[in-house]
Amino acid sequence: MGRLFGTDGVRGVANRDLTYELAAQIGQAGAYVLGKENNKAPKILIGMDTRLSGAMLESALAAGIMSMGGHVVCAGVIPTPGVAYLTRTLGFDAGIVVSASHNSAEFNGIKFFNSEGYKLRDEIEEEIENIILNDEPVAERPIGKGVGTLLRNETLITRYIEYVRSTVNTDFSGLKIALDCANGASCRTSPAAFKALGAEVLVIHNSPNGTNINLNCGSTHMEDLCAFVRGNKCDLGFAFDGDADRVLAVDSNGNVVNGDVIMSICANHMKESGTLKQNTLVATIMSNLGIFKMGEARGINVVKTKVGDRYVLQEMVEHGYCLGGEQSGHVIFLDHNTTGDGLITALQLTQIIKENGKSLSELSSVITIYPQVLKNARVERSGNSEYIEDEEIMNQINALNAKYNGRGRVLIRPSGTEPLIRVMIEGENIEEITADAQALAALLEEKLS
Repeated sequence: MGRLFGTDGVRGVANRDLTYELAAQIGQAGAYVLGKENNKAPKILIGMDTRLSGAMLESALAAGIMSMGGHVVCAGVIPTPGVAYLTRTLGFDAGIVVSASHNSAEFNGIKFFNSEGYKLRDEIEEEIENIILNDEPVAERPIGKGVGTLLRNETLITRYIEYVRSTVNTDFSGLKIALDCANGASCRTSPAAFKALGAEVLVIHNSPNGTNINLNCGSTHMEDLCAFVRGNKCDLGFAFDGDADRVLAVDSNGNVVNGDVIMSICANHMKESGTLKQNTLVATIMSNLGIFKMGEARGINVVKTKVGDRYVLQEMVEHGYCLGGEQSGHVIFLDHNTTGDGLITALQLTQIIKENGKSLSELSSVITIYPQVLKNARVERSGNSEYIEDEEIMNQINALNAKYNGRGRVLIRPSGTEPLIRVMIEGENIEEITADAQALAALLEEKLS
């Protein structure tokens, strides 16, 4: 993994970790590498979410790109998947999103898409990174008419709205839908799309002020939406995260419907309609056991990847699958977009509800969610896999695996960034799995701290 680029671009506290100067360097190095790759001055689209620091970082990126002769189009506030879509359909050489997704307002990030709407190849990210960190020289800066240009076009968002509307062909009239826009990038796109499709739309947390993105709202804080759906007798609700690449749902009873349930409903519907390519759904090792049981019962192959949407997408692209995602609500419909898209996910799920004439709670019965307990064991260092060599620890893990075989599972996952080992146990009895997870975490701490 790179020293600047993580699994989802460059991220940190804006103006401390992710500074104006660093953003300008990223823009300059990115334009140089992409220009060399394509043998021409690159044309790059920039979009951002609603954070106060977004304009500062957008300006720095644009300045860096133009200093190398690149041409910038700024789309303003727009969801991350909107940048991916516009980049690949409007002939841009790259797209950049200024966002820290579901993180709080003091954080921000810079994420690149290539011309096809996918993450940059690792070697390109590494070349950009090496130029910055090693202070490597780049080509001579152009002067005169060689300097790059900037165009602001905040109407491009309407192209994205029109496109996501086109991914469904059902009228949503008669449905009362609540939307929590997280005071983020979905404030314009999501209400517009649902209203255009005929739904009665009620919206909360759609007054961004630069500092309230994800603040006690959105897909990481579902309490307000659950209460709002119940109180206003809505048919269902959707909560997006700050950059709108994730969504979670709420049924008419105010119950949260997570990504595993959403994917199960969609996979089952797509299998029945013949649109689930290779009859396969891609999930991660952290998806609930219920999703794998659902696959077995319904004849759907559920492929398991490492945690992270990048691994889900990689598996889908390599093998030609069309549906995959995570429990967090980061769901990828690869026939419609090249990244997780909260609005497309919400529209697809609503279309299934409308076509089936069933409520979200009724459709959710396609999967039985097993109780899941996660405990963190604090150990001496991150990435600690020494537990594999400890006989007492392995005996306890093996005993638990034998105990839960067929009716639960045990997952041990060392953190790559913190001195923690995560213990996750799923089973039928919450008290039982909680006690077992606590005991195993305590043993890990005792032996490895």
